Amino acid sequence: MRLPANETAARRRKSAGFAAVAAALVLAAAAACGQGADPGAIPPPVDAPAAAQPLDQADVDAWLDGLLPASLEQTGIAGATVSVVHDGALVTARGYGNADTGEGDGEQTPVDPEETLFRAGSVSKLFTATAAMQLVESGDIDLDADIDEYLDFEIPREYDDDVTMRHLLSHTAGFEERISGLIGEGDESPDLRVALTTDPPVQVYRPGTTPAYSNYGNALAGYVVELVSGTPFEEYVQANVLDPLGMDSSTFQQPLPGDLADRLSGGYDDSSGPAGPFEIVGTPPAGSLTTSSVDMARFMLAHLGALPETPILAPETMELMHAPALTEETLGGFAEAPRMALGFFDESRNGHTVIGHGGDTQYFHSHMQIYPEDGAGIFISLNSSGVEPIASLEVRETVLNGFADRYFPAADDGPAAMDDQEAAEAVAGSYVTSRGFHSTFMSAFAIAGATTVTAVEDGRLLFEPGPVSDSPALYEQIGPNLWQEVGGQRTVATRTVDGEVTAFISDGAFTMLRAEPAQAVGLTVLLASTLVLLAGLVGWLVAVLVRRLRKRPYTRVPGRKWRVMTRAAIVAALIAVGTWVVIMMQVIGMQEVPDGAIRNAQMLQLVAMLGTVPAAVRVVDEVRRRAGWRRMAASALVLLALIGLAWFALSFQLVSPDISY
Repeated sequence: MRLPANETAARRRKSAGFAAVAAALVLAAAAACGQGADPGAIPPPVDAPAAAQPLDQADVDAWLDGLLPASLEQTGIAGATVSVVHDGALVTARGYGNADTGEGDGEQTPVDPEETLFRAGSVSKLFTATAAMQLVESGDIDLDADIDEYLDFEIPREYDDDVTMRHLLSHTAGFEERISGLIGEGDESPDLRVALTTDPPVQVYRPGTTPAYSNYGNALAGYVVELVSGTPFEEYVQANVLDPLGMDSSTFQQPLPGDLADRLSGGYDDSSGPAGPFEIVGTPPAGSLTTSSVDMARFMLAHLGALPETPILAPETMELMHAPALTEETLGGFAEAPRMALGFFDESRNGHTVIGHGGDTQYFHSHMQIYPEDGAGIFISLNSSGVEPIASLEVRETVLNGFADRYFPAADDGPAAMDDQEAAEAVAGSYVTSRGFHSTFMSAFAIAGATTVTAVEDGRLLFEPGPVSDSPALYEQIGPNLWQEVGGQRTVATRTVDGEVTAFISDGAFTMLRAEPAQAVGLTVLLASTLVLLAGLVGWLVAVLVRRLRKRPYTRVPGRKWRVMTRAAIVAALIAVGTWVVIMMQVIGMQEVPDGAIRNAQMLQLVAMLGTVPAAVRVVDEVRRRAGWRRMAASALVLLALIGLAWFALSFQLVSPDISY
């Protein structure tokens, strides 16, 4: 699967006054996207050589051996496996570190590239797409027919447009995000139909127009495969993809069959701790593959057309699958950026066509890339997240980019930069990810992951944080709607509607949409309101303590009942904020949250919202009595803070009857 990971960086904030609020935002953003890793934690990539190095076992082994052991040790990643193919054959398969660290009850066991199994996460989606394309090739599935022709239930729809297999495989069916049930643990195999029909995500974008990565959409494609073939998805893939390719160490089954279970690497937060439990992916087609690097070499060779004795797709179907799935007709300006193929991301580098897919579970982090025109491919999988939140991403990018630069270096310097300050100003603003929550309380999560784009000199754009990064990045214009990272190769394409830039895209399935007003100011309102209420509560408690220490008699003041009700609202508001913090941390951490906990948070939120009435009466009363400007100002600030939190709760659906996530 691809968890909400590595899209934006977290913002650490240290304030004793509103630590709970900041913790929610920091941890939510961190789990969704990673944060603040030390750039020196991994050996920096070596400059691309002047000429391509020989892609043979001796050179690849020497390169990997010089890079990965040190990277794993410095990032706290327990183990890794890598395989490389070229010219129709396996070049090398390597194992590094440990499959079992010996922490807990196990014994230290090194990674064996042939025997040790890893969870592939969302790399599984390439197998789902391959299975679907087999049925497209046979004529059993029409790539552009509405999937209602194949389903035995109705999918959620907000638009009359068809939802097709093409949309599902290119993440453009328009679904919002869902986390509940994505990854769990236990001994029971998930029921795919139940997972898809229980609380499905809302369709929030017109099909074919707005790439938004969707585990649900890919799992839906797998269910169509199951219904059309008349065979459970796991069995279909086993019989029609894995077995024909000789991938006898691979399976989509959960839990693992007995002959494979003992070969699975432990999955770790980092190399210092014990292994976590076996992860049950709730929507299996989207991420349940267990495999070895040697088996993945067979899959890469198949997609390179190098296994003619066991073809899983005809050459013309393979070509269709590897080509961009959608055109400018629906994507608009986005079509200038790397586009999704049917299952594959376009990850081209150095002028070489590269297609691939990454994948993350809570513990395993994988990526596969193939070079269709160069007959090469590389697969890497890690069994730990590492001591820094984006350590696994950095290790993978170091290996993948290093492979490209070493064996397929760039032939030229690329397109020349433009200098159009007006175009840069048009892009500037705040943006939030399309892969998000819209119909439930988790829509508040958008405020933690916003990207700010600023127009700077020479018509350049400063992205904070940079696309798929935790650090700022500078981009320069190289086309009417296209920008490229200065000193890098990542590109960003913008979409313009009625003369206004409404979104940009940097990765085939991850759109950044211009933030709505509430999303742009939501974080400021939340933090400011919380701080004011916390200061008011602390001030009142200090006043009570001082009065008691000095043994001053209590003096009844007019309007006491309004003050008491206002203070009750303040306490309810602060507890509600803290409760939402805990709930969102649990959701992002893939933990099930009891409905009662969410309802309790909503009740507290409602009490706080109702508290605006006595707070307003108190302000009016103090103005009428001319209670003094300090008292009146403090009461007015409390009223504004309660109104601010009430606005936030309504804007981000914290009190919505729908408590899905």
